[in-house]
Amino acid sequence: MENTGDNGCEASDDGRTLKSLERSFAIISELKEREVAGVTELANATGLSKGSVHKHLATLRAGDFVTKDDRAYRLGLRFLDIGADVRNQIEGNTLIQEKLRELAEETGETAQFTVREHGRAVVLYRETGMQGVFSKGRVGKRFHIHHTAAGKAMLAQMPREEVQRLIDTYGLTAATENTITTETALFDELDKVRKQGFAINESESTRGLRAVAVPIVDSDENILGAFAIAGPAHRLKHEQLENEISDLIHRSVNELELNLAHS
Repeated sequence: MENTGDNGCEASDDGRTLKSLERSFAIISELKEREVAGVTELANATGLSKGSVHKHLATLRAGDFVTKDDRAYRLGLRFLDIGADVRNQIEGNTLIQEKLRELAEETGETAQFTVREHGRAVVLYRETGMQGVFSKGRVGKRFHIHHTAAGKAMLAQMPREEVQRLIDTYGLTAATENTITTETALFDELDKVRKQGFAINESESTRGLRAVAVPIVDSDENILGAFAIAGPAHRLKHEQLENEISDLIHRSVNELELNLAHS
């Protein structure tokens, strides 16, 4: 069973982890949340001694993962460099971005490409149309996979046993009053997604937000990710999501899958 904590430190197959790395990840996570912090603040937040925090920060600074301004520390841009390289390793990344731009232009809303990693849905690419609004779905944002349309679209392509393992590991937490929080409701929803070929987010991740997503698979039926269109609920009506917008996404997904199969 996968065992990944919120600080991103994944256990090895035998359950053991490097404590020193766990502490570094804890400091990184705190800096991410606080944006800037001093040694005392980080020590209080992580439960580590000031001396230990200082040593970890010195090591992270040596690798350009942390920078220091006066007495305060913040994350370095090295993370951005690594993240950009990781994104560029995604199969068909250039074509994916092209298709997202087309979807954003055609709908005027926000188009996203999302993948799954460690039981989470992660936004990798995002394009905003003329009417697109700010949402939590920034590039790199990690969501509980059952909170989003893209996440449910990917879950629907997975074997039931694998979905059950994710539920057992991460649970079914709620982001809003509309979030699915029971196994029965989730499996019923995934059956519906498989039958109709798309998933809908009815303000399940963010109040007032609606989205529709279609899964992307390769010729061997491996899940590559999902395309989604998101926007304010008052503008994106349910009927639109089920009909013209889902049709637009299906067209883009079909073209992408065809190109990838023959590349």
